[in-house]
Amino acid sequence: MTHKIIVAGCGGMSNTWLDYAIQRENAEIVGLVDIFEESAKAMAAKKGLNVPTFTDLGAALAATGANLVFDVTIPASHKTIAITAMQAGCNVFGEKPMAESFADAKEIVEVSQATGKRYSVMQNRRYNKQIRSYRDMVGSGSIGTIGSIHADFFLGAHFGGFRDAMDNPLIIDMAIHTFDQARFITGADPVSVYCHEFNPPGSWYAGNASAICIYEMSDGSVFTYRGSWCADGLNTSWESDWRVTGSKGGARWDGATMPYGEIVNPEKAEGFIREMLRIEGQEVYDGQEGHWGCLDEMFAALEAGRPAETDCLDNIKSVAMVFGAVESARTGQKVML
Repeated sequence: MTHKIIVAGCGGMSNTWLDYAIQRENAEIVGLVDIFEESAKAMAAKKGLNVPTFTDLGAALAATGANLVFDVTIPASHKTIAITAMQAGCNVFGEKPMAESFADAKEIVEVSQATGKRYSVMQNRRYNKQIRSYRDMVGSGSIGTIGSIHADFFLGAHFGGFRDAMDNPLIIDMAIHTFDQARFITGADPVSVYCHEFNPPGSWYAGNASAICIYEMSDGSVFTYRGSWCADGLNTSWESDWRVTGSKGGARWDGATMPYGEIVNPEKAEGFIREMLRIEGQEVYDGQEGHWGCLDEMFAALEAGRPAETDCLDNIKSVAMVFGAVESARTGQKVML
């Protein structure tokens, strides 16, 4: 199978996607699309690509015979790009979040189901050896039944550009990663959310760049999220700082090093503060990490005729966590998902 790829959007993230496609043996870039055609031309020159450039995706699809679209545009464009591509007979791999609203995301899923075309979402933070090890530790039963999962995310990210002007920059553009990670680590899906969103003193964002969220999950556990994108100093990793509590112990992951845990020593199970035994995460994942690992999975799924791990049919549940949190913050009420 040869993948003939149109890349829509020629901003910073397109570098990663293009580099991956260029090195893939059964992939061919057949065109670049950007509302500013000079940006597309500049990217083609930068990557040494002798391909046509366009300002309209429909025209690019008609002219090139592409069968796959990389959507690396801003969130506001995702719905139009995805639906245009799928209705033209193309599969789509897109940057997160799936769409700018939950209604748009649901429409994308409906079009994917109606056309039989796949729409897979970049959730690159599922793809590193540490989170795979952490998921295995939590899922092994070593710490018992999961009671709660907690994630802290604190970074001072001075992007400039569209994020600085968004109403909900943290929740919509970044927290989708952490919410999706929580589902990945526990294997549970969201049931409800209560969110308090705010913009702290010193913030350089127009919209709310900090939030605290409480989710009830389908396995009966509770997931809490504390995050800020305007926290200068004492930063966590981009992967967040995690703690899972279970009926027999707990597991920690700082987002940067291998996870570890502590479980009750079965030989000394009594006492006010019980004696614990340390357990270490095992390094078993040998795939590529980050964006390239997620793209490997997207292509492998497409070639096998199955949904990718981050197919829109699954990712819509992570998207629901995002827009449920936004709705809860807006109304001050718990929102059922």
